[in-house]
Amino acid sequence: MSFIGNLIWFLLGGFLLGLGWFIAGILWCITIIGIPIGIQCFKIAGLAMCPFGRKVENNGHPMSFLLNILWICISGIELAIVHFVVGILFCITIVGIPFGKQHFKLAMVALMPFGTHTF
Repeated sequence: MSFIGNLIWFLLGGFLLGLGWFIAGILWCITIIGIPIGIQCFKIAGLAMCPFGRKVENNGHPMSFLLNILWICISGIELAIVHFVVGILFCITIVGIPFGKQHFKLAMVALMPFGTHTF
């Protein structure tokens, strides 16, 4: 079932969503200071392209907490709100609920990406 969900997700916008995160990662990696944030953007890009069947776990430590605070101040809140609103819009219909859940997962990762692991 996750293959079909990922295929539909990828064809109907997941590719563009992942591409956007990938481009953001490249832009962050241009500077040396932004490389850790760029690496997180690449991880989120992989999750954004194929989110079905993957779980997100938060194993935060003090350094990731500080990086998450920096991330939230720069762009985390806006990205999380966008994913949350799109998730609510998908959940209006019964067919869209699985896709809405994936947007809620992406909202959680977009809000605090450091210290989260996907498997």
